[in-house]
Amino acid sequence: MAQISTYFALAGIALVYAMPANALEGNVDAGKKVFNKCAICHGIGDKTKPIAPNLNNVIGRTAGTEPEFLAKGGSGYSKAMIAAGEAGLVWTDDEILDWITNPKKKIPGTKMVFPGLPKEQERADVLAYIKTFSTPQ
Repeated sequence: MAQISTYFALAGIALVYAMPANALEGNVDAGKKVFNKCAICHGIGDKTKPIAPNLNNVIGRTAGTEPEFLAKGGSGYSKAMIAAGEAGLVWTDDEILDWITNPKKKIPGTKMVFPGLPKEQERADVLAYIKTFSTPQ
């Protein structure tokens, strides 16, 4: 019996260490409210904005490749964002969380002027909201 208890204890510890550091549970409703900060420039769902790329289906998208925004040429994506995509940056949950923490640190030279969301819970909530507009990959 002691061996079984030890096994489950070790398995539990392994699970804790295997969980990503950003494993906060996001709240979609709270994320919708926080997303208002993003919605100044970004469209999502049936809303479009001319200032920044639409975030529908952003999960799994290569950075700098949203077709309508890419078509804007020099008034669209920054050279830095296009280069990040060409270097292999794909918008995963972790990459988006890192991006919305501090965009200018994540991709120096980005045109995005938003300073980021300093609160981890707000980032998790916004990600949960954005994910409702992305088809699973």
